[in-house]
Amino acid sequence: MAQPQPTPQRDFNDLLRRAAGHHQRGELTPAESLYRKVLAERPDSFDALHLYGVLMHQRGQSVEALKLIGQALKANSGAASAHSNYAIVLAVLARHEEALAASERAIALTEEFPEAHNSRGNALRALKRPEEALASYARALALRPAYPEALNNRGNALVELRRFQEALASYDAALALKLDYADALANRGQCLVALERKDEALASFDAALRIQPRHPVALKERGHRLRALGRLAEALEYYDRVLMLTPNDHETHANRGLVLRDLKRFDDAFAAYDRALAVKPDFTDAVVARGNVFYQMGRHADALAEYERALAMEPDFAYGFNNRGNALHALGRHDEALQSFERALTLKPDYGEAYNNRGNALIELNRHAEALTDYDAAIARKPFASALVNRGSALRYLGRADAAMASFDHAIALEPQMPEAHWNKALLQLALGDYANGFAGYEWRWRGATELTSRGFVQPQWAGEEIVGKTIFLHAEQGYGDSIQMLRYLPLVKARGARVVLELPDSLMPLLGPHGEGVVVLNRGTPLPAFDLHCPLMSLPLAFGTTIDSVPAEVPYLFAPERAPVRARLPREGLRVGLAWSGKPSHKNDHNRSIALQSLAALVSLPGTSFVSLQREYREADLPVLAGLPIARLDDVIRDFADTAAAIDRLDLVIAVDTAVAHLAGSLGKPLWLLMSHIQDWRWLCEREDSPWYPTARLFRQGSDGTWDPVIARVTEALAALAKAR
Repeated sequence: MAQPQPTPQRDFNDLLRRAAGHHQRGELTPAESLYRKVLAERPDSFDALHLYGVLMHQRGQSVEALKLIGQALKANSGAASAHSNYAIVLAVLARHEEALAASERAIALTEEFPEAHNSRGNALRALKRPEEALASYARALALRPAYPEALNNRGNALVELRRFQEALASYDAALALKLDYADALANRGQCLVALERKDEALASFDAALRIQPRHPVALKERGHRLRALGRLAEALEYYDRVLMLTPNDHETHANRGLVLRDLKRFDDAFAAYDRALAVKPDFTDAVVARGNVFYQMGRHADALAEYERALAMEPDFAYGFNNRGNALHALGRHDEALQSFERALTLKPDYGEAYNNRGNALIELNRHAEALTDYDAAIARKPFASALVNRGSALRYLGRADAAMASFDHAIALEPQMPEAHWNKALLQLALGDYANGFAGYEWRWRGATELTSRGFVQPQWAGEEIVGKTIFLHAEQGYGDSIQMLRYLPLVKARGARVVLELPDSLMPLLGPHGEGVVVLNRGTPLPAFDLHCPLMSLPLAFGTTIDSVPAEVPYLFAPERAPVRARLPREGLRVGLAWSGKPSHKNDHNRSIALQSLAALVSLPGTSFVSLQREYREADLPVLAGLPIARLDDVIRDFADTAAAIDRLDLVIAVDTAVAHLAGSLGKPLWLLMSHIQDWRWLCEREDSPWYPTARLFRQGSDGTWDPVIARVTEALAALAKAR
């Protein structure tokens, strides 16, 4: 008996049923093969086209998926499910307006369709319409309360509306329904970051990665948290894992650049930003980030060029104007910096960092009260430690020491290990004469508060303990003036019975005189002999427990050698006055401490005086002025500080701004008139006209307005009286 033959309709339905069965079980390859067979027989089969399109979407082939589902809709435009899936694929392709329209067509066909309402919400979120998205998610959840995907997406919309607690509750509800929901765990972690619950956030990301080890969002966010914790090598590893999954993720390339910059691998950081820009050429954040690398390298002009390139790409980029202002500030172009910060604040009125940075520019322009207002504005938006430190400095300059101290303490409360906060507090304590606490806090200079780096000796730093019979290594660490000031402690260390090895710049070695006897004196770079302890020169006051009443102030403690060529050039008549009116332009406070020579014309022209320049270098603007004033120049015979000391030793008086020349005159015991900027160094204390460090010094201080004319008038009057009395 002949076997019955299957009809064509039965074969077709069987193929489609088998394909759908494989598909439902996640067996995509056999499902795809069967869908192809169905379509070979029935090219216009709605079900085959639709389901094959869904399969291609699952494979990540969104363009082909869109084509197949579109063909299915031509075969049956009344299928709400196909319109809904079409919307999902359009969203993946970032065609969000079309996705919104497709989801709304699905809803028009079948209103009680939770998936379509969920898709509509996603499209609205992508179009930055989160309030409307919330309404769509609410409708989806009304239709299906146990819908974890809609709860997760609802949480995302709430995050965008900064309703973080509600968002967290929505994620938790999704996870209660679906414990292994990696997307919800990753989103929950991001929400916890926004709530500053960082440990819980890290745990949420880790939970997502246990479920889905290759989850790109969780990997990326864990990288962010590790970077925030300072675990840079681990952060870099996580960003690399993200890029293995999504090699064209421009944001992760940029984040990788941030870590490489923090690791001071600057060339690698540039390469990472360049890869980000290769993926997204209009990625202005990456251009600014390149500028930030140049800024950290101290190449401020190059940084400025990058910031301006970013602003050419995006003219209303507040972050770009802020960073441009920082570069201009570093270049000493403070008026331009101020304008740049003001533009940033016009574009983004709640920009706390720009208020802080504008305050910094105002400080440099001696507009301290306005700067204080800006720091307060920054802190009002969100208290952050660097703004509190800057606020403390502004208050210090305004003479409000108690309020300044409170501001530094507030910064330390927020960031207990912030070096700049401890450092600035220590400088204020020293300026107020609280040497016990101030010199203890001054040790923060080794912990990131300054550009100084520890020498890394295995021997301990001396803290004042017994050192009889031991060898101690004393070493210079900062500028010449600092070394000159602290060499007063050399005979005291010797008196403790230690063998002393002293490292100094060459030009200071000839000044030690009898205090150098029995001391091994070396310059930096010379191989060191064995030693038991070491002490940086600026740590000697701490080791000796120096107070304002116990400063070792016996002068002279340095000694001028005989330098005949210098002394032969000194004037022989009148009151002989040495003058140093400017310091190195590279000094961070030089624009405040130095004086334009033209301002001193009346002073140096006083009858009965003979002025000598004690400077070796001159600003270009001062040279023509110098040529027309009665000031003898010695720069052709002054080679080092020993020559300068030889000149000072034969003068009657030294008038100087706060430079190494002033310290040298004080250490030699010569009368010193010190012209003090209103932003003065800690060692000159507050308001006093004398100095416990240099008993022969007389201080002439600026007022809070930061102008020199009143100071110069007082000095001129005093010098005229002194010359007349001779």
